[in-house]
Amino acid sequence: MEGTLPADAKTCAESGTESGPRGPGCSLRHFACEQNLLSRPDGSASFLQGDTSVLVGVYGPAEVKVSKEIFNKATLEVILRPKIGLPGVAEKSRERLIRNTCEAVVLGTLHPRTSITVVLQVVSDAGSLLACCLNAACMALVDAGVPMRALFCGVTCALNSDGTLVLDPTAKQEKEARAVLTFALDSVERKLLMSTTKGLYSAAELQQCLAAAQAASQHVFRFYRESLQRRYSKS
Repeated sequence: MEGTLPADAKTCAESGTESGPRGPGCSLRHFACEQNLLSRPDGSASFLQGDTSVLVGVYGPAEVKVSKEIFNKATLEVILRPKIGLPGVAEKSRERLIRNTCEAVVLGTLHPRTSITVVLQVVSDAGSLLACCLNAACMALVDAGVPMRALFCGVTCALNSDGTLVLDPTAKQEKEARAVLTFALDSVERKLLMSTTKGLYSAAELQQCLAAAQAASQHVFRFYRESLQRRYSKS
């Protein structure tokens, strides 16, 4: 990791219709979510983050193949399908990161020798795709009634050459950034569940990005609550 953190480093984000308790002048892009869209999966959700959109279906807990059976917990599988073509190296890497995050919160020991499959379909990628996948997967798991010890969300940060931190960057901002960092955080203690980084950054900048992501996660979890309240409200 290279680079230094300017003393007056700024933090900003793509403006959107949603705002939250982050730095001055900072906001995540507009969020939208719809659950129970698909009839065949046990749970499903569509998550829109700016112009990035992901559709998720969750199957299970269900019967598992003997070769994949785990005697003391459920087998969790994640399948990520790109918008066009067949899955490649990038998709396989994201599958592993999403699976690791889900395994950290799903209470698989309540359903031993079963299978829980999360299938993600990329509808559009306009930046912060992994974070959108994580958010969509969480809402789909909730819709399927899969037991979890906490909810989780994904937040992506981009560092520009001048040290400016951009929350929830677009595809153009990611391409121009010298480093892109994505964090998965839980809803109980804002604990770090997973992180993946690309580019050059200092240790101080890593801590700055993590702190910004933890602050931004409050906004994401508030959106979760409001979305679920609207769905289950008797009115």
